[in-house]
Amino acid sequence: MFKDFKAFISKGNALGMAIGIVIGAAFTSIVNSLVNDIIMPPLGLLVGNVDFTNLFISLNGTHYDTLKAAQTAGAPTINYGLFVNNVISFLIIAFSVFLIIKVVTKYIPLEPKKPATKECPYCLSAIPEKASKCPQCTSDLTQDEESGLSV
Repeated sequence: MFKDFKAFISKGNALGMAIGIVIGAAFTSIVNSLVNDIIMPPLGLLVGNVDFTNLFISLNGTHYDTLKAAQTAGAPTINYGLFVNNVISFLIIAFSVFLIIKVVTKYIPLEPKKPATKECPYCLSAIPEKASKCPQCTSDLTQDEESGLSV
């Protein structure tokens, strides 16, 4: 069992996935700070000094000034302000991932280009397009091209 675990951990995919999760967690905290500390305060100011984290509906009918006061009282609440924050965080993360993928695929193609090949008329193996001799059956392919045989 230990050997199987060691083989799983040493694979590039598992290690890459682990690194991605750690970086994703760090990136999430940065985006949450961006949303909560930079984007939401001016947005709240634009809509009349509203703190989105304190937008909630108390389901028991009692009015509470803050979400914290409602939670302390044990009131059931619908926290739609926190939901708005999370939607904005999601959109920022999704847009950031989109930009990263766009840049990466511009410089590093996702699928490597396959080398151009042709088929040897004698042994039918795949050989490089510019080959003049088949590496499998050693047939001279330049004579065939000059004589008009399709190669």
